[in-house]
Amino acid sequence: MSQPIEAILIGAGNRGAESYAPYALAHPDELRFVAVAEPHPVRRARFAAAHGIPPERQFDSWEALVARRLPVAAALICTLDTLHVAPAVAALEAGYDVLLEKPMATTREGCEELVQASERTGKLLQICHVLRYSPFFAALHEILESGRLGDILTVEHRENVAYWHMAHSYVRGNWRNSALESPMILAKCCHDLDILFWNLGPTVRLSSSGALTHYRPENAPPGAPARCTDGCPAAKTCPWYAPRLYIELEQLLQVAEHSPNRTERFGAGLLLHQPKLARTLRRLLPPLDRALDYRGWPLSVISEDTSLEARWEALRTGPYGRCVYHCDNDVVDHQHVELTLESGATAVLVMHGHSHREGRTLRYDGTRATLRGCYYADEQRIEIHDHLTGKAEVLRPGQGRESATGHGGGDAGLMRAFVRACGRAIRERGAALTTARASLESHLMAFAAEEARLENTVIEMEAYRRRA
Repeated sequence: MSQPIEAILIGAGNRGAESYAPYALAHPDELRFVAVAEPHPVRRARFAAAHGIPPERQFDSWEALVARRLPVAAALICTLDTLHVAPAVAALEAGYDVLLEKPMATTREGCEELVQASERTGKLLQICHVLRYSPFFAALHEILESGRLGDILTVEHRENVAYWHMAHSYVRGNWRNSALESPMILAKCCHDLDILFWNLGPTVRLSSSGALTHYRPENAPPGAPARCTDGCPAAKTCPWYAPRLYIELEQLLQVAEHSPNRTERFGAGLLLHQPKLARTLRRLLPPLDRALDYRGWPLSVISEDTSLEARWEALRTGPYGRCVYHCDNDVVDHQHVELTLESGATAVLVMHGHSHREGRTLRYDGTRATLRGCYYADEQRIEIHDHLTGKAEVLRPGQGRESATGHGGGDAGLMRAFVRACGRAIRERGAALTTARASLESHLMAFAAEEARLENTVIEMEAYRRRA
């Protein structure tokens, strides 16, 4: 029996500790974490306890960890977006294969530096384009590759960000301001642009339009204070009222839509739609009551302590209790990107933060058939409408237990592929599905789209790629 791949983790926040690292706990024969670097002491200690990491291998900086040159195969880097480049380059130069959270960097120069470092050192740099590894998008890619739709002529791909998620991440949260982190088209849609590139090939030219239209001071209800907890007169009518999202309703939305546990989903749905019946059942069924004591994302983001008292304090004093109309946000709340592909096809990517339901919807029109799809946490469906027969086939990829986990099974699929690719020669790394240079393309598309939006221009991608 082969030994598990040993790895270090740099950044034990939400994605690193809660999305990717659990793969090691579920598959101890494949992957084992032996060291962690995390500046936040509570997160560092929590991760170390979960993975049995001794004190001498717990570090408060990535520099100290990488300087140790531990004889392991891999490094996972899941720091904030602006802090990706330096630790990733250092890890590659130290001889580690690297799995790097998306986006690979917040600037074009940073992305190119990472690709060059990977190619210079000969080490694997895999970006967390998790959608490629989900059963849904794998099935979509296979259908397109098969030629069943004929020649693809036009594509519509929508990234529908739920209203509460928009407020959490892009109005109140870390990605609210492009001077602090990535513009939204990069932070949210480098996944989507990567899927379009994977399925359709290179882009010849693109244009983009969009703006921050709604989450602005002039749209605030009359008398709305700076914080929701300061006695807002619109508390009962505002969908973004923070106590409702983080104390009353948000956790139920998360459980109802995302939990792989059927009991949790059933109970959360009852609480949302039949609260009186749900309260009775919780008293009668202790397992249901325990299942609905939800403490995960996004509750885990607003406060390390997810108790009710701590959450109230976080809303009174922290960024997530601010009125959505009185934040320092500047990223768009809706954006279109129009693409002309090398194949002659055209595509449009729509990203917006006003959806009732979180997920992606898409349509591919070919010369022989039309494909429509929806990709939600609790529903993944592909319909193929054949032009010749008029018949429709419905596929439901990803119905297994693992597909109910992060990104429809994509998080686990990504980790499995990375583990299998670690330590192999470059020619044997097909399990990774993509390369750092291929990942660079979706990032260049995002940077070009933001430039096109801001300058109201059309970008010729070949010239853009050559731009120094």
